[in-house]
Amino acid sequence: MESALDWHAARAALEWQLDMGVTEAISDAPVDRFAVSEAPAARPVAAPAPAAAAAPATEPRAAEDPVAAARDAAKAASDLAALRAAIDAYPHCELRRGARNLVFCDGAPSARVMIIGEAPGREEDLEGRPFVGRAGRLLDRMLGAIGLSRQAEGADAVYITNVLPWRPPQNRDPQADEIAMMLPFLERHVALADPDLIVLMGNVAAGAVLGRRGITRLRGTWTEAMGRPVLPMLHPAYLLRHTPSKREAWADLLSLSARLSDTPSKKTSETAP
Repeated sequence: MESALDWHAARAALEWQLDMGVTEAISDAPVDRFAVSEAPAARPVAAPAPAAAAAPATEPRAAEDPVAAARDAAKAASDLAALRAAIDAYPHCELRRGARNLVFCDGAPSARVMIIGEAPGREEDLEGRPFVGRAGRLLDRMLGAIGLSRQAEGADAVYITNVLPWRPPQNRDPQADEIAMMLPFLERHVALADPDLIVLMGNVAAGAVLGRRGITRLRGTWTEAMGRPVLPMLHPAYLLRHTPSKREAWADLLSLSARLSDTPSKKTSETAP
C-alpha cells in the first residue's frame, strides 16, 4: 500500500524522531531472536566452474572527481544565469537531495559590495533566497544603517550569495568535501559579479574563502582574496545569540562604509564614456 506521506513530510517526521532521541527502528511484528540464532546455517553453495573461454571483464570507469567536475562546469558558465544552471545540474553534492530549493543569490549583481554567507537555513530553503528570517531581517537593518540595501540599485546596492547553495540537514555546519566541491562555483560567481569589495559573513565563509577560521579574531580586519579587498564579519545569526557583539558589528559596518568611500568604483569607470 502506498504511504499517505509525501517525501518532505516523511523526512520531517524522521527528523522529529531523531531529535526526540530515537536510535533504533522497530518492526510491526515481534522477532524471536532465539529462533533466529538457533536456525541452522545455510549450506555453502559450490561456485560454478568458470567458462572455458570467458570474456575479459570490462574495466570500471574511474569515478569522476567532484571538484574537477565543478571546476569545468563553473569555467564554462559565461554569465550568472548559466552559472545558476550549471549548479542546478551539478550531480555530485548530496545536499541537493534533501533541499527544496537551490539558493543562488539576492540583490543587484551590479552592486559594488558582495556578501557571502555560509549555507541556507530552513527559511532560506523554503524561499530560495539567502538571508531571510530573523537573521536576514537583522542583516537588512545593519546594511540600512550605512545606506545599503539588497533592494537598491547603483551605489547603494548589495549582492548576496552563500558558500553552499543547498541547505545541510538540520542546519549542520557544511562539511569540508561539500565546501571543496562548491568552491569553484563560488569563485566563478565572484568573477562574474565582479564586486569592488567582499564581505564574508561568518566562520564558514571565512574558512572557505580565506582558508582560516576563528571569525571572532578575523572580523574587522581587511585582507585580500579572490582578487579584491575582503572584510570578515560576524554572522547576523551569531549576533542574535550574542547581542553584546553588535558593537563590533557596528564598527565593521563603519569600516565597510569608509572603504566604499575610499575605493574607486570599477563599475562606474567601466560604464563611463
